[in-house]
Amino acid sequence: MSTEKIILGIDPGTTIMGFGLIKIINKKMELIRMDELILKKYDDHYVKLKLIFERTIHIIEEYHPDEIAIEAPFYGKNVQSMLKLGRAQGVAMAAGLTREIPITEYSPKKIKMAITGNGNASKEQVAKMLQSLFKIKELPTNLDSTDGLAAAVCHFYNAGNITSEKNYTGWDAFVKQNGNRIK
Repeated sequence: MSTEKIILGIDPGTTIMGFGLIKIINKKMELIRMDELILKKYDDHYVKLKLIFERTIHIIEEYHPDEIAIEAPFYGKNVQSMLKLGRAQGVAMAAGLTREIPITEYSPKKIKMAITGNGNASKEQVAKMLQSLFKIKELPTNLDSTDGLAAAVCHFYNAGNITSEKNYTGWDAFVKQNGNRIK
């Protein structure tokens, strides 16, 4: 009996949002698409969030993913950047949750480890591994789309093995797991 599902991977960002879609047929991966939403030209942060939401909804309506894997924001040197990334991630998650698609969040290290075997791998190393895996002729200039694709692949590799990552099946699950964030 053939089993088939589509996984949408998202690398949220307020400058560039990357995404990748894979189809799983009988436990084999097939690349559907990878792309990015360029947001550099918009100055208004709220406009960027609106565009992220709308693009995510559009992708969902076009490809009907069964699951979403999203990269979690990480703390860098700039707290403001992390807050903006968290908002971008939240808006993308909200789009999936409005369509009741299960969402799993992965840390950047976990995604890199799943793809390259090294949690400290560079974006370029991750992209090269994905290029080899899917026989991609030419990598994009920006590697945000390969980061989104990497989230989807990580999710496939971790299917059934999710222990410490956050997994949301809807608003109720999100609220239950994040009671401390709700006022």
